[in-house]
Amino acid sequence: MKPKFNELTADKVREVIELLSPSADDYLYVYDFAEDLYFISPHARDRFLMPEYAFHDVAANLQKIVYPEDFPKLRNDLNEILTTDRCTHNLTYRLLSAEEKPVWINCRGTIVRDESGRPLYMAGCINEIGKVQKADNMSGLLGASSLKLHLSQYKDGFPEGFLLRIGLDNLKSVNARLGIEYGDLILQKTSEFISECLLPGEKLYRVVGDEFLILDFEGRKTEEGKELYRNVRNKIRDFIMEKNYEVLFTISGGMLDSQSVDEPTYSRVMKYTEYALNEAKRLGKNTCYLYSAEDYQKFLRRRALNLHLRQAINNGFEGFEAYYQPLFSADDHHLIGAEALMRFHCDEFGMVSPGEFIPILEETFLIVPAGRWIMHEALKMCRDVQKYIPDFKISINISHVQILRSSIGREILAAINEYGVNPKCVTIELTESGLLETDTRFTTLWSHLKEAGITLALDDFGTGYSNFHYFTDLQPDIVKIDRSFAAKAATDEFEFEILSLFSKMIHELNLKVCVEGVETAAELEKLCQLPPEYLQGFFLGRPCPKAQFIEQFVESK
Repeated sequence: MKPKFNELTADKVREVIELLSPSADDYLYVYDFAEDLYFISPHARDRFLMPEYAFHDVAANLQKIVYPEDFPKLRNDLNEILTTDRCTHNLTYRLLSAEEKPVWINCRGTIVRDESGRPLYMAGCINEIGKVQKADNMSGLLGASSLKLHLSQYKDGFPEGFLLRIGLDNLKSVNARLGIEYGDLILQKTSEFISECLLPGEKLYRVVGDEFLILDFEGRKTEEGKELYRNVRNKIRDFIMEKNYEVLFTISGGMLDSQSVDEPTYSRVMKYTEYALNEAKRLGKNTCYLYSAEDYQKFLRRRALNLHLRQAINNGFEGFEAYYQPLFSADDHHLIGAEALMRFHCDEFGMVSPGEFIPILEETFLIVPAGRWIMHEALKMCRDVQKYIPDFKISINISHVQILRSSIGREILAAINEYGVNPKCVTIELTESGLLETDTRFTTLWSHLKEAGITLALDDFGTGYSNFHYFTDLQPDIVKIDRSFAAKAATDEFEFEILSLFSKMIHELNLKVCVEGVETAAELEKLCQLPPEYLQGFFLGRPCPKAQFIEQFVESK
């Protein structure tokens, strides 16, 4: 005779849960009201902030693992179960994950009562309603959770092979122009093209949005993976031609050698392939990038440094320091000014090269507040040194990003006025490479600054651009010869003749020449033959903090 439902004890239900738990993705549970005992599928403890998978004092422990805003709702529902004759429980709320982050779940259950209606226990199931589905119906492919499950079997390392993550380029623009339905068609066709190119044993997953991952653990090399990528790209090209170029789209690929994965886990695979795909897109899209551990470490350093820079700026520029490199006249080598240089250090990386952190500041637009900070430091320096040297000049570097992203002209003039510095004692320097984006804002800025009496210097001349139209468009007052150009000219007669011609041309335009990077007596003697008006370099004086500069180059004279 089959037992009645209410004759099935909580202990028996617990035994059933233990039996079914290894085969279930969701979490089965039983709440024994009489014993005040809660039992849940053991794997729930890995996912949620459970004290154990079986625990007493249920209400107090649930309050610790349920998201605080949602606990009153759960408490009220449980009170209703105990005080009414309800027989079902169905509630959506949030549990805290093992990482203490809220996870949306739906908890359903059946309340078993005795003959008098007193609740004995509740048994049911908890499932994550935000959980990624195992398969994608539109593309017909398995999803990210299926990939995770497949990779979990390789505890001791992945077999030889590769992983290729493919992402569509600019799908949003296709959706915007032709509609989401057309974008879905492209996703579906891309899925078909990839599937048609797969080799025996390769598996394909749709991991997120417009991205797919090919898994090859058949011992094939990454070169074969790149060939697979090219085959898919060719099919897309043919599809675009068949559609008479109605739409244009490309794919990028991030390749990962399975043996380069230091920890055989789903999270590492996703992290490394995401990085590789992003690198392919950063390099211009429509290409395939092979993951490099060395490149990845540089990426991590760059990302960490970005965070340090942002925090430093938010904390009053903590870690930033202004250094000053002396500027000398070429005829008698006496001090006439200094160039303000930005320096940065932090506990994790120590002193960081400007060649490393300045590009990060520019890419993130943090150069705007950082550039404003050093401008004020430089003008304070100029004001203080002019107590000793009345005509002391200060040179301030500005980035093209500051010109494009801030009202730098007004800021310069306001700061000069604030510190009471004569505009004729201020030189603004811009690197030649920054002028690649020259537009009317550049010429307007220089026009206003020159009208105010500020000197303009074109920095790093000779590093590869040397577009002479800058001389006529911007009409700088000084052209600074880069160290790389000057050093070759000091030791090679042919290079020296070229530099001499440049110098002569610059002088014929009534501009002045500053030679940077003079590091030896021999270089000084040779380069003074050009002749320049100004000199800078380690041989004459290294960059140093304000107090040291004043002591070494000002007070000692």
